[in-house]
Amino acid sequence: MPTHPPERAPHVRGERLPVLDPATGQVCEEVADQHPDELDAVIDRAHAAWRDWRADSAARTSALLTAADAVERAGDDLASLLTREQGKPLPESYAEVARTSARLRYFAELDPGSQQITDGRPVRSVVRWRPLGPVAAIVPWNFPLQLASAKFAPALAAGNTMVLKPSPFTPLATRLLGSVISSVLPEDVLTIVTGREPLGARLASHPGIRHVTFTGSTLTGRAVAEGAAAGLARVTLELGGNDAAILLEDVDVEGIADRLFWAAFRNCGQVCMAVKRVYAPARLHSQVVEALAHRAKTVVVGPGLDPGSELGPVNNAPQLARVERYTAQALADGGRVVAGGRRLDRPGYFFAPTVLADVPSHSPVVTEEQFGPVLPVLPYRNLDEAVEAANDTGFGLGGSVWGTDVDQAEAVADRLECGTVWINHHAELSLAQPFAGIKESGLGVAGGPWGLYGNLRPFVVHRPEDA
Repeated sequence: MPTHPPERAPHVRGERLPVLDPATGQVCEEVADQHPDELDAVIDRAHAAWRDWRADSAARTSALLTAADAVERAGDDLASLLTREQGKPLPESYAEVARTSARLRYFAELDPGSQQITDGRPVRSVVRWRPLGPVAAIVPWNFPLQLASAKFAPALAAGNTMVLKPSPFTPLATRLLGSVISSVLPEDVLTIVTGREPLGARLASHPGIRHVTFTGSTLTGRAVAEGAAAGLARVTLELGGNDAAILLEDVDVEGIADRLFWAAFRNCGQVCMAVKRVYAPARLHSQVVEALAHRAKTVVVGPGLDPGSELGPVNNAPQLARVERYTAQALADGGRVVAGGRRLDRPGYFFAPTVLADVPSHSPVVTEEQFGPVLPVLPYRNLDEAVEAANDTGFGLGGSVWGTDVDQAEAVADRLECGTVWINHHAELSLAQPFAGIKESGLGVAGGPWGLYGNLRPFVVHRPEDA
């Protein structure tokens, strides 16, 4: 998923970065366009704050629970600001705020503990866990608050301090969130920096950073990993996805159509683990296409602040251009628009929810990540063909299998090459479960205890058994 706007002229100190409302295409506010050289002082302060923050786990737990309360109290302001800059309907912004608060509570109360190793020697070996130091996070524009909290909640709970950079497209709500949380935490434990590139590149490669966690495109993720390697910093990458949904012969098409539609089109399709392509049995293909097209034609598209809107705009102009380009190429390749297929004639970055049929398997809308409200539906003749097609991608984030016989669906799910598979639903995650992609979809693990341990290092103490 793209995370940065096109490069502009070199930084000028004190310059402001305009933030556009995707529902209008107009500037709604400006933020600081911070110079990369400013990071030295920011990270020095984060290092100084780490000395006390790491020392008292009980105090950290209390502070993070207090921070969760503060986020809840600021929910109205956070949600409305998030919708203004990101575009999603207001109820989804409220859900994102709630998830942020819940994640703070979850990690605040998660204890890594210690472990005694018994191996027959007259030595007592105890494994304890220590924080890493100042860490960095770079987050994209599709779920600014949720993805920010997915990074700072485990990092802070583990005893690290964090410098976090939101996307230049969506810095406003994240900046406010940082202010809300920092008001109840010790100074410089969490710092939000805003600006365009090369601010993120400098943050990822800074020698004072011990762990870099990034969510975004595979291309940018490689650059982040290369930058972090200079200082041998740990790296966690959540990258793009091209999730396939396989429908089985016994699937109840109308029974699953709503769930399948929203699995693909929630947040205007701007979800790394959204359904990006559907494989349907040949005899059911037309029925599946029509069921999804009906929902695409009847869903209410409009500004996220309008009470009746179910889908908002694409977040930014470069991403809208990508969606238009992939749709046009699909048609040039022989595909057929069954619903949507065009930019809406109104201000902002609105694109009609689009269902495509007859798209060849080599078209970019099938092979790459469209990251927008466009869904190709492809027929298959036998199940082996469907599984092979689903796995024929450089991505490996998620996938799903849909059918009445859940045992058969699980057997098919076991054959998919990805980090998470859902049966009869898609893209639902518990705070307590691991989330990781394979192949070009990521490196490292987020979520649950795995996310906490990713922000810690083992520290082993040996002592004689009889001492």
